[in-house]
Amino acid sequence: MFQKHTKHTLFGVFLGRDSGVRHCVYNLVKEHSCLQRTMYFMVFALRRNKCTVVISLMKFIDLSVHLIASFKFIAEYGRFVLVLGLIAGVLLPDIALAMRPWLSELVMLLLGFTSLRIGFTAVKDAVDHIKETFLVVFTFQVIFPLTVVAILIAFGLGNTAAAMVITLVLAAPSITGAPNFAIMLGYQPEATFRVLVIGTCCLPITIIPVLWFLPAAGSLYDVIWLSIELTVTMGLAIATGMALDGVSTLLLAVIVVGLMSAIVPTLNEDPQKLLNWLVLAFSLNYGLQLITYILFRTTGANSQNISMAIIAGNRNVAIFLVAVTVSNSNEFLIFLGCYQLPMYLTPIFMRWLYKTE
Repeated sequence: MFQKHTKHTLFGVFLGRDSGVRHCVYNLVKEHSCLQRTMYFMVFALRRNKCTVVISLMKFIDLSVHLIASFKFIAEYGRFVLVLGLIAGVLLPDIALAMRPWLSELVMLLLGFTSLRIGFTAVKDAVDHIKETFLVVFTFQVIFPLTVVAILIAFGLGNTAAAMVITLVLAAPSITGAPNFAIMLGYQPEATFRVLVIGTCCLPITIIPVLWFLPAAGSLYDVIWLSIELTVTMGLAIATGMALDGVSTLLLAVIVVGLMSAIVPTLNEDPQKLLNWLVLAFSLNYGLQLITYILFRTTGANSQNISMAIIAGNRNVAIFLVAVTVSNSNEFLIFLGCYQLPMYLTPIFMRWLYKTE
C-alpha cells in the first residue's frame, strides 16, 4: 500500500494532473513523514518551474522509500535475521573466515548505529536514575568479575584462556538486544535500557581494575592501552553513527557470520574442544542469569529490576574485538561463536524462570 501510494503520487505530481496533486496532498497529510513531505513538495515546486532535475529527485525519493521499507522489515523480523546470520556462519565457513579480519571495524560501526538508536532521551532517562543504575553496573562489571578473578587465581587458573574469556564476559556491558529480550519475557525495557547506556559508557573505566588483577591480561600498560582503545573507538562510533534499527540488525547479523568463523574449523579438527566451549558459554550465560535473579528476589527488588538479571548473562563481549591485545586468540573467537547460541536463545530457554513474575 505504501509503495503503491508513493508511485501514484509521484506519477501525478510529475504529469501535473489535478487528481495527482490532490492525491499528493492527501497522502502528505495522512501517512508520510515530515522528511518525505518536504521531498514531495520540492518535486512539485520543481515541476511547476520546469526544472530538469525533477526526474532524478523522483528516482531518489522512490529509492529512499524502498530502502526505508526494507530496513523496517529487517528490524521487524530481527530475530530471524540474526538466526540466519548464525546459520550462514556455520554453512559458509569461507565467507566467515574472509570476514574475520574486519570484525573490529564492523563492531565499531555497530556501536555507531547503536549510539544513535539509543538516542538522547534514553541517555537522559539513564542520568535521571544514575545512582541505582550505576550500582547495578558497578556490581555487574566490577564486583562480579573481580570476585571471579580472585577465585580463579586462588585455584591457579589465572593465566588460562578460560579465565580470560570468563573475565571479559563479566566485565562487558549489556548486549544491545537486552531491552528487546525484556519485552519478549513480559517486562518493561526501561530498566535494562538504563543499564545498557550507563554500562557501555563506563566500560573504559570499569575494565581497568578488572584486567589489572588478571595475570592473563598482561601488564598495567596493556590494560590502560585497552581502556584508551575502547574510549577512542566508542567516541568515534558515537560521532559517526547513523540511526536505523534495520541497519543495526542487518549489521549485527553480518557480524554474527564473522563471529562463527572459528566454529566450523574447530568442529572438524577437535569436536571435544568445541563442546567444552559450548558448555562454558551456556553455563556462564544461564548460570549468571539464574544467580542474579535469585539475588534480586531475595533482596525484595521489584519485578522491573528483576528483569535486569537478563543483562547479567547476556554481555556484549564482542565489543572487545576493537582491542587486539585481548581478542587476538583463536580461543576467544571460538568462545564468541559459541556464546551467540545461549544469547539469542535466552527468550526461549529462560522463559520458565522469568514467567513466574
